Amino acid sequence: MKAVIQRVKYASVTVNGIKISEIKHGVLLLLGVAENDASEDIVWLSKKIANLRIFNDEHGVMNRSLIDVNGEAIVVSQFTLQASTKKGNRPSYLRAAKPEKAIPLYEEFVKQFELEIDKKVQTGEFGADMKVELLNDGPVTIIIDTENKI
Repeated sequence: MKAVIQRVKYASVTVNGIKISEIKHGVLLLLGVAENDASEDIVWLSKKIANLRIFNDEHGVMNRSLIDVNGEAIVVSQFTLQASTKKGNRPSYLRAAKPEKAIPLYEEFVKQFELEIDKKVQTGEFGADMKVELLNDGPVTIIIDTENKI
């Protein structure tokens, strides 16, 4: 499972011209589910992201987590994070989980993340053509891959 975490001042997701999610201060999280991902990856990743100290304290030092700042979150499924670009110029998505596996894991991640941050998490729409808008704060962008837990 790969995640791109972006600290944002604002983020939204629009599908077919309709804004379906919107947050102010918090994180926009792009999530790529791989074929070999499992529930233990979800637990580890959601806890890691919720406690990631990427928000400034009173001294301007990134020393606070999403939980500490009572921030909001949007989680957007993005299978292209699992792209392999080793051969040729056309990315291969063979590592990405098929929808029948990816959807339940994505939904499980959202529920687990809500438990971690103790609030409702906004989402994109799985498989839809989404327009994601954000105002990156910093910019702060972190990439985490559950294959690199150790």
